[in-house]
Amino acid sequence: MQFKNLKQLVIYFGNDEQKCRDFLAKERWGNKPICVHCQHDKCYRFTDGRLYKCAKCRKQFTVTMGTIFENSKVPLSTWFAAIYLCTAHKKGISSIQLAKDLGVTQKTSWFMLMRIKEMTKVKDRAKMTRIVEVDETYVGGKERNKSNAERKAFAEGKRKAEKTPVIGIVERKGMAYLQVAKDVTGGTLKGLVREAADRMSIIVTDSFSGYTGLRDQYIGHVTVNHSQNEYISGIYHTNTVEGFFSILKRSILGIFHHLSVKHLQRYCDEISFRYNTRYMEDAERFYYTLTKTEGRLTYKRLITAIN
Repeated sequence: MQFKNLKQLVIYFGNDEQKCRDFLAKERWGNKPICVHCQHDKCYRFTDGRLYKCAKCRKQFTVTMGTIFENSKVPLSTWFAAIYLCTAHKKGISSIQLAKDLGVTQKTSWFMLMRIKEMTKVKDRAKMTRIVEVDETYVGGKERNKSNAERKAFAEGKRKAEKTPVIGIVERKGMAYLQVAKDVTGGTLKGLVREAADRMSIIVTDSFSGYTGLRDQYIGHVTVNHSQNEYISGIYHTNTVEGFFSILKRSILGIFHHLSVKHLQRYCDEISFRYNTRYMEDAERFYYTLTKTEGRLTYKRLITAIN
């Protein structure tokens, strides 16, 4: 079944959880269930349609075990609608709006969105090639949103500026990633570039001193000096990565409004995912997202872990 829009998805699944489980099993395993405990491919399905049993290790499992859906009280049909909404909206969707759309509490919708963001995280990045643009931006609260105590502490030097650096790395006409960084020192910046870009790439940055030395590590390093009103040098510029930053900031200001630094990387992963699947139709992106359900995210881990 190919869904062209959310309405078709809702009509197809309705409240039929067994149909949802069968659909998820097909997307996760294909025509043959795989044991989530030992990866053996000979498994039996119980007549209730929910449980499976492995012929090798003899352990039981369900299609949601080991996925973001594990132990969730939210019906799969609601989960599917949430995934469709989250991935189809160009700038994302807030937990408040999703709660209204799905008829769940804001706390539940927030946890669902965090789990969906976990699905969008790229675990194995392919090295970027050709022309790769790199730049940094800052994300943080506005002064008018700070308490008087926070403003006073900052003015007296007792509190650091609440701006978090985010590094953008974009392959021209290719993939893009946003990475929250602890600082913008040369070691941090060049380390992130090394992780992302192949040595045969041409790196394009502004004239910030943190990028000094990249020329020795790549076949080319081109800089544009914004302070001298230089924004393009032949075919080289940082306009693509700056446009990527504008998507990030529009999403934060227009949709999410406020987010914790602790979870900022998850939001960056979601925005990167949406950018990297920009040529997909909404339905295609929904199907693709369902292939990334592996990996459980508990509430305890979410509220205590940094990333």
